[in-house]
Order: sequence, then structure tokens, then C-alpha cells
Amino acid sequence: MHVLVLGAGVIGATTACLLARDGHAVTVVDRQPGPGLETSYANGGQLAASHAEPWAGPHVPRLLLKWLARADAPLQVCWLRPDPALWSWMLRFLLNCRRGAQTRNMERAVRLALYSRERMAVLREAIDPDYDALQTGIIHIHRDPRGFARARAVADVMTLAGLERRPISVDEAVAMEPALAHAAPSLAGAFYSPGDETGDAHRFTSAMAAEARRHGATFRYGVTVHGLYRSLRTRRAVMGATTSDGPISADAVVLALGSHSPRVTRTIGLALPIYPAKGYSITLDTRGATGAPTVSLIDDEVRMVYARLGDRLRCAGTAAFEGWTTDMNPARVALTLRNARALFPEGGDYSNPEPWCGLRPSTPDSVPLLGPVPGLDNLFLNTGHGHMGWAMAAGSAQITADLIAGRVPAIDIRGLGLHRFARM
Repeated sequence: MHVLVLGAGVIGATTACLLARDGHAVTVVDRQPGPGLETSYANGGQLAASHAEPWAGPHVPRLLLKWLARADAPLQVCWLRPDPALWSWMLRFLLNCRRGAQTRNMERAVRLALYSRERMAVLREAIDPDYDALQTGIIHIHRDPRGFARARAVADVMTLAGLERRPISVDEAVAMEPALAHAAPSLAGAFYSPGDETGDAHRFTSAMAAEARRHGATFRYGVTVHGLYRSLRTRRAVMGATTSDGPISADAVVLALGSHSPRVTRTIGLALPIYPAKGYSITLDTRGATGAPTVSLIDDEVRMVYARLGDRLRCAGTAAFEGWTTDMNPARVALTLRNARALFPEGGDYSNPEPWCGLRPSTPDSVPLLGPVPGLDNLFLNTGHGHMGWAMAAGSAQITADLIAGRVPAIDIRGLGLHRFARM
């Protein structure tokens, strides 16, 4: 069948690749001049199932109050914005801060992230993409003993879900990653997830797009999607998109537009609970650096991640809920730089960092929206992955390809669809 994929980020390009390999006629539309040039471009670089802890949790409302007046808060919410979409999203977010909801959401996210890790291994074997991949695991560090204790409870839930995330001593963490020696005296403990990986999401996305084209997919860049439509003039309903290049119809449409997905579905009366969380990164040149880490790290308390990508160090994190603007806030760039330098003072060339910001498409429960839309069986959602898009791309793409082909997905996809928000 003809499948129209909206979005050429890591989610859309990987989905298009698998659909094309299945033999479908695939058209991909993206407003950028190439693949992976928005949220996938300079993200944290981690394929970390161990990072699947939902943002909403019992301790988070207290943290939000604590961070309210802090310009350097890891998570900023612009409460005074006249933005009903933000208020509605935050209400659902707070409802998901209950302990039972956090455990449920974590199980769903870990289930998908672990499956995605498996599918990534299959893709590497089949395609051999070059994206600065490292399979050296990820270390989570904690300075606050109370935060470390909370992380133990999170690790227990993840272990029950099948993920290895084991506690290690500070000495063990430094032995694994000597660049942590500078910060060791301030650490309360750490966790290690040996199955997690790192890599350059933009390079991977480009490789998936190239593989999709090799199997016949067509990419139409520089084309903005304005909305969706459905025609009932034929025996089978035709789904399509209105674009800056005219209408494009197909037998099935995959929505992979990240934070811009709600604006597109609004044209057919469909409200998606997705709001952009702006994240920042800096990329450092590590050539000649004596203290650049080689094992990827997550600093949970300041919401920062660090990934070695060849001769570069990607330092990313923090979140700001301030709408769909991609204007770069110099204060947030400075915060990202300051956090990186404090942890790794010799981690790279801090005199010439490459700053970037992007919009993470976040749901209130930190679980993406996957599968067909109720009542619109040829519109498939593959969006809302938040900070886990790179980590969940391969699994989400495989599930979408399976559903479109009429195959039963290899994992249980209950709880991943839009219906879970029907009563919220």
C-alpha cells in the first residue's frame, strides 16, 4: 500500500525505512531540507532504557515549587503564559505524579525501550549504519543521599520490568569512568546499566533515510504539513495531508511530527496531549582533552546527560515549558555549559562549544502515543516520545510497521495508545 510518513526525524525516518523494506510505497514529508534536523539533530545521544523514569512522580510537585523562582532550575514551567494547552497538559501531568501512576508509566516506558534496544541490534546487523555507536553502558550518578534512595526504588521497578540497572559504589563508578574522579567526593552513589548505548541520532537518522530511499521511498523536503483530511468517496477511506506543496493522499498515514503533531491533528478535531519541552545541548571538541569521559553518564539531579560521540562530547539536558518557540535562551546555554564544566573540567574545548536547543514532544505520562487512532484505522500515531525518542525509535518503528502490515507486534502494546487519555 501507499504509506505517507509525516516527519523525517529519527522516528519518522526509521519508520519509513522499515515500511519501505516491507515493500510499501512510502512518501516522507518534512519541512526541513534534510532528515533529522530538528529534535533529532543534537540530542543527548543516549539509547538509554535506564532513563525511562517518567518525569511525573510523587516528589516532583515539591521540586516544581522549589524551582519556581530559580533561573537555573533543571525544569522550568512558564506558569504565567496565557496558554490553555500548557495548563491542560500540566493538570494531566500532576495527575500522573501519583505513585501508582508513576509505576505503571515506568513499566510501559521500560517495556518499549527494552524492545527498541533489541530492534536496534537487529538494524545494526542488517544495515550497519555509521553513527559513532558505543555499547559501553550508562552510569547514573547521584549527589543527594535522598535522591539516591529514591533512585533505588526506581531501579527496583525497572528490574522487575526486565532492565538491569544495578547500584555501584563511587569507587566502582570511577574505575569504570576515570573522568569522574574530580566529582567523586561529592557523589553519594551510582547505578550502572550495562545494556544501554550511545550514538549520534542525526547520523543514524540520515542512514535510515538513505536506506529507505534505497528501497524506493520518496522524501519530499522543504514541505510543511498544515493538516490532515479523510476522504470517504471510495470503498476504503483515503487518509491524506494538506501541505505547502498541495494535498498528498495515501492508504495510510503515520504521524511522526513530534511536538508539532497536535497542531496537525487539530484540523480533524483530534486533540493530542503533547506539549514541547525545550531541551538544550552543547557539543565539545574532545581532541586533546585529558578528562573527557568515554562511558556515557546521566546526572539525574541536574537533569543532564553526557555522551561521547567519536571526538565530540555531547552535554545535554534541562527542560523549559515555554511553548513552541525555538529561540535560544543564553541563560540556559550558560547553565548547560556550567553543569558540564563542573562535572568534567577537562572534558573538552569549553572555549568553543556548539550550542543547540530542540523541542521534545512530551506527554503527561512520559509514554509515547503509538498505534491507530480510534475511529481512524488508517491514521497511525508514532509521536510523543519526549526525552526517549532516540531510545525508543527502533521499537516504535517496528511496532508501526507491524500494525500497518497486519502483523501482531512482538510486545504487548496495551497502554501505549491514545485511548489511555480518554478519561483524563
